[in-house]
Amino acid sequence: MAQHVPKLGASACVWHSKRVLIIQRANPPFAGLWSLPGGHVEAGETLLAAAHRELFEETGIKADLKKLSGVYSLDLGEGTYMIACYTGRWISGKAVASDDVMAIRWTLPAELGRLAFTPNVPDAIDRSRVLLNL
Repeated sequence: MAQHVPKLGASACVWHSKRVLIIQRANPPFAGLWSLPGGHVEAGETLLAAAHRELFEETGIKADLKKLSGVYSLDLGEGTYMIACYTGRWISGKAVASDDVMAIRWTLPAELGRLAFTPNVPDAIDRSRVLLNL
């Protein structure tokens, strides 16, 4: 029986003025769903560096990502991803959606229940709030 090595991903849960930064994915497999900025870890890149890079590439935001809020397994059919989610506070930048992002917004936690999210995102946001004492 062949063993499959999971692919690595990283995401960023960023807070500013009691709002969390979320993006709406533009591409499959989760097009149209809300998520946290994130993506693949490149060769030679640390998980934390990937979270910073993906955050900036997708949103133009820089954040103080210091705390790991969770590691999530995501099965996409063609393979499994292990995604490390880091959390922190906004440092600089104006949120601007990249080409692979349909929409971007800073959202109050009370508004999150009305949105459809990619797997594990609500849990990552909840854990992030606890870690940052929000």
